[in-house]
This record gives sequence, structure tokens and C-alpha cells, in this order.
Amino acid sequence: MSRPTALIATEQLAAILGDPNLRLYDCTTYNEPVPPGSDVPYRAVAGDKTFAAGHIPGADFLDLQGEFSDASSQQFFMMPDVAQLEAAFGRHGLDASKTIVLYSIGTMMWSTRFWWMLRSLGVEACVLDGGFDKWKEEGRPVETGAPRGYPATTFRATPREGFFVDKTAVMSRLGDPSTVIVNALGPQFHRGLERSRYGRPGRIPGSVNVSAATLVNADKTLTTLADAETKFAGQGVTRDKNVILYCGGGISATIDLFLLTQLGFDRLTLYDASMGEWARDSALPIETD
Repeated sequence: MSRPTALIATEQLAAILGDPNLRLYDCTTYNEPVPPGSDVPYRAVAGDKTFAAGHIPGADFLDLQGEFSDASSQQFFMMPDVAQLEAAFGRHGLDASKTIVLYSIGTMMWSTRFWWMLRSLGVEACVLDGGFDKWKEEGRPVETGAPRGYPATTFRATPREGFFVDKTAVMSRLGDPSTVIVNALGPQFHRGLERSRYGRPGRIPGSVNVSAATLVNADKTLTTLADAETKFAGQGVTRDKNVILYCGGGISATIDLFLLTQLGFDRLTLYDASMGEWARDSALPIETD
């Protein structure tokens, strides 16, 4: 594993629970359906209610769309400027010198999204394998109520280039043999066989499909590195390529990014707006089977 500290098991977290050097965050968001014909693909709802109903003891809660996204963007979950992120993470006591553990409910993609954001700011964090679902299933301690929070910090980012790209950068890479573009949505959406909630059905031309759902086990833990390597290699995703990941809103693709990073890939980037932008823009090319 390229970054052995990036994934933490429930038993490892249990062993350090209560450590003053631990900073633990629930990152859960829910994408709720909207009426047909709505201008947005879903309604982004913070997971604060499920946090209050039960969370890992000592955890704080991070509201991705509320505090950690660009509110001026038409797309959900877009990366905001560094100053906004520094202020938001500082309010939540995030300290790069501490052990930072991220988790979410239902799917790990919310925690891997924050993991990718933090990496882009020069901060390394851990993601809880299986999230709160596995923690709870194992009968580990749970507390209820609002977050107690951590003492505020003065968070200073060290931004890294190349972690996010826009549609112009993606367009410039279409047909480039040194680049592979990977769609993390399900195969039915990749092939354009099922109506997309994002707009036009289909995929970015020439992109391959490694669905994030195929990289997760039934207990919501991540698949093995060997299995992930096989799935990526089968789609031509190799270490000599520049790899652009996308999905619907730049969230589930971070599961692919997490595993690729563990496998030692280092030429990785995320098309942040993903199909939420691409499928709605008729000036951009789209491909179906």
C-alpha cells in the first residue's frame, strides 16, 4: 500500500478513541430526490440529524455543502477558495499535527471526498474503513446529541496543484493517448442506457468505466488493493497515464481516487463539476453506446 496510514480499521480507531491527539469527523451528506423536471439533480441534505441520533464518541460533524463548498456555484459540492476552507476547518479544530480520522454513514464517499480535499490543501488524513455502519454493526460505543466540537485552530493550508480540473482541461485531454478519463458512475449511466438525473445520458467521450460501487464490499469496506488493481488495469488505467476521474458531482469518484492513491498512482486529478456540469452543457460532446 502506497499510503498505509490513509485507511484505518475500526479496531485501530477503537484503540485510540479518546486520545487528545485524535480529531474525528463525521462527514455524512444525503442526496435526496427532487420532483421530475427540477433544475437540480438532487437535494443535498447535511447528515446532522443522523449524527445527533448516533455517532462515534467525541466526533465532530462537517457539513460539506454548508461550510466546505462554493455556495456561488450552480453545482453542488464544488471546491471553494482556500481562505473559506482554512476558516471552516479552523472553526472545527482541524490540526494537521493531529491524527485526523474521517468517516461517513451509508457510503465512504463523503469521507473520501474530504480526504481528497484535505490532501489538496497539504494535509494527510485517515478514512475509517466501513464507516459508521461497520462501527455500529460491531457493537462499538456510540453517543448521541450535538457535537461537542474541538478547540478552534488557526488552520493554514499548503495548497497542492493539480488535484482538481475544470471542463476546459478535460476537453483538452480528449483523445490524448497519455491520458485516461475514468467514470466512477454505474455502467448503466456510463453506457447511456438509463436516464441520468444530471441531464443528457452518456459519458465523456473516450472515458472508461470503473464504477465506485464495484470497489466496495457488502459490509461497506473497500475492496482489496489486488482487486482494485485488476479492475483499473482492465480498463487501461495504468501508472504511466494521466488519470482524470469524474462521476456525477465529484463525490463517488473519490473512492476511485483513494484506492488509486493507495496503489501508488500519483498522476491523478478530479473533474470537480463532473456530469452535473458536462451533461447539462450542450456545447460539450457526449457519447453513448
